[in-house]
Amino acid sequence: MLVATIDDIRARLAQVRYPGYQRDIVALGAVRDVEVVGGRARVTVTPGTAKPEVVAALRTAVESAVRSVPGVEVVEVVVGTAEHGQAAAASPFDERAPLPGVARILAVASGKGGVGKSTVAVNLALALHASGRRVGLLDADIYGPSVPFMMGVPDARPRMTEGHKIFPVERHGLALISMGFFLDDKSPVIWRGPMVMSIVRQFLKDVIWGTLDVLVIDLPPGTGDAQLTLVQQVPVTGGVIVTTPQDVALQDVQRGIAMFQTVNAPILGIVENMSYYECPSCATREDVFGREGGRREAAALGVEFLGEIPLVAEIRASMDRGAPVMLADPTSPAAAAFAAIAVKVMSALERSDQGATAVS
Repeated sequence: MLVATIDDIRARLAQVRYPGYQRDIVALGAVRDVEVVGGRARVTVTPGTAKPEVVAALRTAVESAVRSVPGVEVVEVVVGTAEHGQAAAASPFDERAPLPGVARILAVASGKGGVGKSTVAVNLALALHASGRRVGLLDADIYGPSVPFMMGVPDARPRMTEGHKIFPVERHGLALISMGFFLDDKSPVIWRGPMVMSIVRQFLKDVIWGTLDVLVIDLPPGTGDAQLTLVQQVPVTGGVIVTTPQDVALQDVQRGIAMFQTVNAPILGIVENMSYYECPSCATREDVFGREGGRREAAALGVEFLGEIPLVAEIRASMDRGAPVMLADPTSPAAAAFAAIAVKVMSALERSDQGATAVS
């Protein structure tokens, strides 16, 4: 008579992809425990989300996979919950370690490219600094770094210590790090995933950030392995999703939210960029990409709508000049929109701090 082992079951579970992702549930840390007694197998999974459709799909996939292991006659799937603050003790995500001196980590993400995520991340970081906070900005888009250009320091080069630690570039009161500081204008980054993540880990762990109230991480667009691995490296205090009102962008918002839920990082809310265009001479509003799509999506997903950024030529022009609108025209309606969003984000970060303290 065949007798199934824990290793047999884990090997089979390693073939089960997490719903919506390319990585398997073992690699993502969703498998919390495996027990085998005779022909009975009990698997405890921690999906990192309470969405019924994800939980149901995961339960079905796990049960089917384990039942196919020779020697297993009865399968019991237990779905556990991993509330914020408990996940580190309950799952393999405990590789995350706080960054010395960094009080909060804010991840800015988007389900797809072209929605102005980096523009939002840069101006949000500057708005947080303008409110009196000590802020760092990590450009995690290794293939397409844009922060050095947007901040007006494309030729800056960080200083290194003898121990290969990195001093961030200081600009407009922010501590900055980006792959763009280590490349010339024509150098393409043609690397596979492991090399990319090695660089990102170095930016997180080997940069001398000093004392920061908030470290803003400008994530690459999308929800692939690189983004997921990044948010597994450090405890993210909260995540913000950037979208535009158009349907093609909104379709990817849920994927971005699911990414944060997978690693038990709180979703602070949604920012809608390029919300509308207002004619400067006639004050007529045009909803170029649709109307209030981000607000509706936030309501449907049960997250906060943090605010809308208008489609303004000055925002684009100021980024091209290396002087973001928060600096170039701090009294403009666009800058006021970023400042209002920063207030909401900071309030949400502080609530997240309190929630984590209460749980611990």
